[in-house]
Amino acid sequence: MSNNSAAAKEPIFDTTNVPRQIDRLIDASTLWVQTHWLQVLIAFGIGAVIVIALHAARRLGNRLCARPGLAAGWGIIIGRAVVRTNNFFIIMLAAQLVVGYAGAPREVASTVGFLFTVAAVFQAAIWARELILGAIEHRTQSEHYSGEALLSAMGLIRLLVTFALFAIALVVVLDNLGVNVTGLVAGLGVGGIAIGLAAQGIFADLFAALAIIFDRPFRRGDTISYGTTSGVIESIGLKSTRIRAFTGELRVISNRQLLDKEIQNTTVRNHIRIGFTIGVTYETAPETLERVPALLREIAEAEEVTVARAGFETFGASSLDYALQFDIAGNDWPTAHAKRDRIMVAIIRRFAAEKIGIAYPTQTTYTAAPDGTLVMPYAPSLTKGA
Repeated sequence: MSNNSAAAKEPIFDTTNVPRQIDRLIDASTLWVQTHWLQVLIAFGIGAVIVIALHAARRLGNRLCARPGLAAGWGIIIGRAVVRTNNFFIIMLAAQLVVGYAGAPREVASTVGFLFTVAAVFQAAIWARELILGAIEHRTQSEHYSGEALLSAMGLIRLLVTFALFAIALVVVLDNLGVNVTGLVAGLGVGGIAIGLAAQGIFADLFAALAIIFDRPFRRGDTISYGTTSGVIESIGLKSTRIRAFTGELRVISNRQLLDKEIQNTTVRNHIRIGFTIGVTYETAPETLERVPALLREIAEAEEVTVARAGFETFGASSLDYALQFDIAGNDWPTAHAKRDRIMVAIIRRFAAEKIGIAYPTQTTYTAAPDGTLVMPYAPSLTKGA
């Protein structure tokens, strides 16, 4: 035999001549039982104990599914996956564990190894399917999402997940049989690309909905700002999300568009910051200007807010501008607006008491005499000349 042939991958089970393989397996098994009957009995007993233990574990998973306290968490998802363990896999797992101890011939060991590989691959696909679908169903059944719309997509999700997992399992089994799976994998890839291009809109909406479910940028009842829209999330569907805008109308926005832009979720904020500018007249004395920041801070703190800044801001076109910024605990906008209104009124009242003029846009006109001297309008010298 050449080096290339020796390096080639040897399949677990030779499928070139199945009848001959079966005859050799029967002969080898008969001789093995006759010559190693005691080891076979011991291995059979150990295998029976393993099967009983695995069945007990499966019953435990069934009990996990029946417990109401775990119905909303990962306990029931794992329990459902354990319950889906089939008897063929349990038997082949026990056989694989004890076949080496019993001194089985190569034909028997190869057959057990092949059957165990088939059982393990498809069992892994079943477990993965249950875990994936269980996780998706757990999220879609949450009270934060529009269950009717999203659950309607579960049929498509089940089909896609099942097809993908069992296609992978089939390729693995065929590869262990010695079949050249390169063409099959290429065909599945081309078919998947064709299906994806034909239904790219459906898949894009589906994956966008799943991204919202698992990433949770917002939930039903959250207050968000998206572009020029601000409102409360009413429902999250498979294709779109419905937002009740603060102006009253219901806006329906595609999930893909929501994920493509920045979203401001103000529901989880622990405070609201409000800021505005107060302008005083340029005629205000410097000594009075120095007292304005302390006055603003005192007025704001009287409303039990946290002042972030109270100070001189800039020289305006017709005013000396002071900035006041303060934080209001919580995320209740009506309460924040009410405190802001009271602070503004208190500023007007306090400035009036302190004789501090609040500026407004004004324009002063200077009039010049014929010789260029600046005089006030309606000066006595000019009115007499008139």
